[in-house]
Amino acid sequence: MKKVKFILLSLVASILVSCGTTSTVPVTGRKHRLSVSDEYVLSLSAQQYNQYLQQAKKSTNATNTALVKRVGQKLATAVETYLRSNGFANEVKNFAWEFNLIADNQVNAFCMPGGKIVVYEGILPVTQNEASLAIVLGHEIAHAVAKHSAEQMTKEQNSSTLVQLGGGVLTALGMDNSSTQVLQGVASQGLSLLNLKYSRDNESEADYMGLIFAAMAGYDPNVAVTFWQRMAAQSQGQQATWLSSHPSDAQRVSDIQKHLPEALMYYKKATTPVSATYTTGTKSAAKKTTTKKTTTKKTTKKKK
Repeated sequence: MKKVKFILLSLVASILVSCGTTSTVPVTGRKHRLSVSDEYVLSLSAQQYNQYLQQAKKSTNATNTALVKRVGQKLATAVETYLRSNGFANEVKNFAWEFNLIADNQVNAFCMPGGKIVVYEGILPVTQNEASLAIVLGHEIAHAVAKHSAEQMTKEQNSSTLVQLGGGVLTALGMDNSSTQVLQGVASQGLSLLNLKYSRDNESEADYMGLIFAAMAGYDPNVAVTFWQRMAAQSQGQQATWLSSHPSDAQRVSDIQKHLPEALMYYKKATTPVSATYTTGTKSAAKKTTTKKTTTKKTTKKKK
């Protein structure tokens, strides 16, 4: 019996490990295994995003709409530059950036794979300034860059597979159907809570990456602290952290403060004025100015 149990459990583990491909998250270097392809996720995202836009009402405030698009595109450009310069050039093709401001009082924003981002008008009174809006958009862009949607889809698939195969193991071990169903239900609930923890990890990772992305684009990352403090003031009846898909407000601010020194290095680099020099070959030279010499030709008149 022990041998049967070992074989079945080994089979479950091998199936879960063998599924998918390993992907590396830019900036953090974290590795995760994804069982859904980029093509599938991007196709699904585009379809659902278009369906959402058909129902949603876009903002009629031209100034705010232009602001969202301008900040979003500035961040997207900085992110693509980073990806190309750090071994992730093949990822750039996955993005077709789109930034829309929606007439809705929700204090929120969201991102779908492929760079499809929505900002609700309700969050603008909380951002208050362009730099804080960059923190929000940086966070949303980070979700797309880190492929968090694909990661969560993979975890859900693995959870479902594990519960189903686990039932097969219990049945093979001689457990009656009713007991197996009860334990499968308990296991399913436990895995659901575990996935919420993973979701909090994703949110924390997006906070960190978003802070870096905003700094790369030339926005002062220091504003993130006061922005999230204002967001905390908006929270009402926040549920316990272990049941939430987001980190607590206090934890989020604390983590951001720890990441600020690193983000400020990117900010300093992004805002350092470029010297008025140009490069020729391997040598850097100041722009040359030439002064035209005026020469006077001395002539001697011959005597006749």
